[in-house]
This record gives sequence, structure tokens and C-alpha cells, in this order.
Amino acid sequence: MRRLATALLTLLAGPALGLATAAEPAAGGWRPHAVRDEIAPRSWSERGAGGELVLGLAGRGDDAVDGRWAREVPVAAEKDYAFRAAYRAQRVASTARSVLARVVWLDAAGEPLRPMEYPIAAPSPGPDGWTTVAGVYRAPAGVSGARLELHLRWTAEGEVRWKDVDFRESAPPPARRVKLATVHHRPRGTASPQESRERFSGLVEQAAARGADIVCLPEGITAAGNGLTYAQAAEAVPGPTTEFLGALARRLRVWIVAGLYERSGARLYNTAVLVGRDGRLVGRYRKMSLPDEEIEGGITPGSETPVFDTDFGRVGLMICWDSSYPEVARALAAGGAEVILMPIAGGVESLVQARAVENQMHIVASGYDFRSGIFDRRGERIADARGDPDVLVAEVDLARP
Repeated sequence: MRRLATALLTLLAGPALGLATAAEPAAGGWRPHAVRDEIAPRSWSERGAGGELVLGLAGRGDDAVDGRWAREVPVAAEKDYAFRAAYRAQRVASTARSVLARVVWLDAAGEPLRPMEYPIAAPSPGPDGWTTVAGVYRAPAGVSGARLELHLRWTAEGEVRWKDVDFRESAPPPARRVKLATVHHRPRGTASPQESRERFSGLVEQAAARGADIVCLPEGITAAGNGLTYAQAAEAVPGPTTEFLGALARRLRVWIVAGLYERSGARLYNTAVLVGRDGRLVGRYRKMSLPDEEIEGGITPGSETPVFDTDFGRVGLMICWDSSYPEVARALAAGGAEVILMPIAGGVESLVQARAVENQMHIVASGYDFRSGIFDRRGERIADARGDPDVLVAEVDLARP
């Protein structure tokens, strides 16, 4: 009977290979922990194919599950430390919600200090199916230790395995300085899309002369000032406007974002394009959140939120009314975007600020009725349009926590 009970406990606790029950520590000082036993996940340790320690957590059929593997290590105050680990999850609906690592700073009495650190996960798994989470952090004054935590939470049947946890003193992360730029200008009295877009050439030149890496232009520049309808101003992408922007970008060696109206077969889109320093069309975003006048004007909403790698970081695009709702900005952040470039006609500044704060990213807005500006991660303006025309440039450090 005792052998049967032991076998049943082993089966419930987790995989048989290298098993450790929820009450047992693993190698390297790792211990399973949950705030309450009734919501503790199944926990176990095993050896991977290369002999490395693998720490597992799994749900028990109730999505209240919340637990972790943890171990404590000594640290020195005001030194930098690099954390790295890898995980592979199964049957987890949202890894961003349910799978995370955390570094908790501890004072001399072993009490947690805030803020805690949450290493960032790579946007997608590597070719081996494991996703890396990593970050470099400065230990605050008054700290004497750190607790490393590997979590699984809020998934009834999900399972995660963690491996290759590394935490060591590190050099400070190198600065990643980038000069973001936007323009504030509404063309008036133009006769064609060509004349409207040409009104922005001199402003982009001014931004480039001030060292800008990327310049944002407003929404629908091909219709601004000429009175054309969406259909009359629409063009193919790639097409005349992307060729014009490409020549400008190539000559000035800057990235350019601009809004235009795109025709694709019978469909019209309100589109933002990204052009590289070499003049190449890198990608486009089609506006998803349409106001009434665009719906009534025959615009079709987009359906994708792509992000793009540049030579200074990863960026996302959104347009005007997208800022009134959280979904587009959130999807860009989940894709790893660090900066959002936003052509805009008019909008609510507090909602743009909210998108910056809730996603912890910079937003560069170029508008007409909206006062163009550059917003930091706190939602505060760090560059502000004072008139029309105006060119705004702000240097930020994307490596800053």
C-alpha cells in the first residue's frame, strides 16, 4: 500500500525523469515556491539532452495556479548584473501573461526591494524551440542579495520548462542613442499629390542636417492641401510616393515614415510606409482603427501590425485614430517595437500619452490638427511643435531601463 501511495504521488507531481516534488529543492539551490499550497503548480527537475538542469512547472487543471522556482544569490550594491534564461512552453495561451522570469532585489534582512526587474523575452522562439529572456540591471543602493525567479501562472493545463539560467556581474549595457525627428506642417493650396509631398522635402533636409536617424511625416501627405478624395489621391505601394521618399532618404541617409493613401485592386487603405536609409521600401502598415469619415469614404481597414528592424532598433507604425484604442500599440509592443512612428491628422493627446506609458515606448507623432511631438516612456513631451512649419529632433537612449 505504501509503495502504491508513493507511485501515485510521483505521478501527480510531474514527469518521472529526475523528479523533485513540490516540496523538494533541485540542484543549484533552486526551490519551488507558491504563495499558497492550493494554487501551487506541479514542479519537477530533470536533465536535458546535454546534461543541463531543467526546471519544470505545470498547471493542475485550475487557472488559479501561480508558482515559481527560486534561488537567492549575493550581489553588490550599484553593480550591474546580466540575467539570461531560456524557456519552452506547451499549452499556454499567452506566454506574455503566464511565463516570466523576475529578479527581486533583497536588503540585508532578506526583504524585497522595489522596483523588481522583469527580463524581456525574445519576440519568438529560436530554431530549437526555446525562447530566451534576458536583461542587464543595476543593483540598487542598500541591496545585499537577489532572488532569481522562474514563474508559471494562470494556466490550467499549461506547462513550462526553464533551463540555462545565468546571472553574473556585467559591464553596464552600452548606450543605444538614436535621434528621433518629426515635422509639423500642413501643405495648403497644392494642386497634386506630387506638389503636396514635395512640400516636405526641405523639412526632412532640416531634420537630417540636425543628425536625425528617422523622420516622421504626417498622415495622408498625398491628399494634404489639394482637396482630393481618398480615391483620387490613392496610389500603388510601391509607387510614385515611395519612389520620391526613397530618393530623399537615400540622398540624406535617413529613415523616413510617411502616411499616404494606397490603392490595391478595388481596395483603398490609409497606409504608413517605412523607407530605409538606402531608399528601399522596408514595409507598410495599413490603418486598422477607422473613423466614420474614412469608412464612409470607402477606406478598408488593415489587419496586421508588423514591426521592422532598423539599424538602431525595432520600430512599429500606427496611424492617427489607432491611438484612441490600446490594441494596435499593444500588438506592436508585443512584437518587440521600441519606438512607434505615428502619422496623425488630429487626436487626443492624453490617449497618445497613455499608449506610451502603458507600453513603455517612445512615440513620434507628426500631425496637422494634432500638435506634433515626441513622447518618452512616461508619456511626457520631450519635443514640442511651436508653429507651422517646425522640425523637432530629440535624442533618446533605447538602452535606458
